[in-house]
Amino acid sequence: MAVRQILMFADPALRAPAEPVTAFDRSLRDLVKSLTATLRAGPGRAGLAAPQIGVPLRVIAYAVEGRSGHVVNPRLELSARTVVADEACLSAPGVWWPRERSFSAVARGRDMYGRPVTLRAIGTLARVLQHEVDHLDGVLFIDDLPAEEQQRFHSAISE
Repeated sequence: MAVRQILMFADPALRAPAEPVTAFDRSLRDLVKSLTATLRAGPGRAGLAAPQIGVPLRVIAYAVEGRSGHVVNPRLELSARTVVADEACLSAPGVWWPRERSFSAVARGRDMYGRPVTLRAIGTLARVLQHEVDHLDGVLFIDDLPAEEQQRFHSAISE
């Protein structure tokens, strides 16, 4: 499958909530393969959501700490325990920002064939799942930051 162009941070398509997948067909399998190929195309990539490659569907791919895969129509159950760690986004390359996230997560959804998927994650993988599901909701990882931090972030990506 082809490696796709990743939309950059200012692209308005990243602000639109993605639509649920209703057809588990060849086009969905092609999308999952493109997401995976795009994710693997560069170093340091941990997760990618379909909207980041211009496809407004609720699909994510991940590759973290030896675990890789995808989830279609993911729903997250988050732990109350949180942790602050630096976070980055493929749509804002080279910029890392501290972000509070739940320490653990359970993702439930489907695979590209429509079979149920349950993914239990802690640490980095839990962070990646939360980040990518935010993309599906049209939320960017700086949205919860105070206005001053958001301004510093925008200055950093402008450089």
